[in-house]
Amino acid sequence: MSLKIALMPGDGIGPEVTDEAVRILTNVAEHAGRSFTFSTHAIGGAAIDTAGRGLPERTLEAALNADAVLLGAVGHPKFDGQKTAERPEAALLALRQALGGFANLRPAVCYPPLARRTAFQPERVKGASVLIVRELLGGLYFGEPRGFEASGNTAFNTLIYSRHEIERVAKVGFERARERRKKVASIDKANVLETSRLWRAVVSDVAKGYPDVELEHVYVDTAAMRLATAPASFDVMLCDNLFGDILSDQAASIAGSLGLLPSATVGGKVDLYEPVHGSAPDIAGKGLANPIGAIASAAMLLRFSARMDKEAGDIDHAIEDALAAGARTRDLAGPGERVLSTREMGQAIEEALNEVRDRKHCYHGV
Repeated sequence: MSLKIALMPGDGIGPEVTDEAVRILTNVAEHAGRSFTFSTHAIGGAAIDTAGRGLPERTLEAALNADAVLLGAVGHPKFDGQKTAERPEAALLALRQALGGFANLRPAVCYPPLARRTAFQPERVKGASVLIVRELLGGLYFGEPRGFEASGNTAFNTLIYSRHEIERVAKVGFERARERRKKVASIDKANVLETSRLWRAVVSDVAKGYPDVELEHVYVDTAAMRLATAPASFDVMLCDNLFGDILSDQAASIAGSLGLLPSATVGGKVDLYEPVHGSAPDIAGKGLANPIGAIASAAMLLRFSARMDKEAGDIDHAIEDALAAGARTRDLAGPGERVLSTREMGQAIEEALNEVRDRKHCYHGV
């Protein structure tokens, strides 16, 4: 059975990193005897330029008819003066809403070869592996009403959550925790916000169905401080839309670069995978982008949409092996270290992936 993957490279460095993710997926398909079919569609600024809108109907239709969507990045400063609804980022929000994925999974792992490249003392970040489970379809990003008053001097957004929205994402967080270290830190601002008080109450109710998982409630400012001082103390962090967006970017410090972080949006009609980084138009087309976030997103696609856990794990190991062998893009390189291009890093990970398989073959005597 063929897996239909809709590719949406988007803007800036999106096409470059998506190409390397496709390289790895193609390699996996060939070695696993699976058939992956890829189709490419415009989104974001690229779609506005060619089709007049950030999410053309044909792009949305392709996404809804796919088994999975792999996205690069959206956004470009030339659209900064536009109204919110006409910006490339609005296309991504609309796509997420149409696909219905309400839980965004954002892992941040300290790769041992990069422990000294992070902002942390190595002993503080050693063993850190955090999964941020972010609610994606509610909160400030989608609440109504929103906008500007007629004077243009006052703007407003609405923060609103329902019990149903909180409950469903909380269940995802607890399920993921069961597969990890069985700890959930629920992030809120319940000392100030009514929505956070509801969040805390609902999460506490959901926790009763998971007696094997430890729950703690953490104020968002305390969580930010702990991420900066004791990241290994977290396992799964359950966050609303805004807090999850901010804290997942902060969690990049655990890995050493935003370019290393993948994500998966699950729970809807079609799951969506994308690196956490932005479109970085200042380095687009120069071969300077780090493709690891996109490649790791492809591994998540294999795990959740293709049910190919072994192959996803092989990619994770290949990334670490490539880094251990000294593969570095510009964002990871230290003084005197050779800098690989985006394509060269993709090639290095593909070679490491082949070696991971070869070692398994030798180990099992095949």
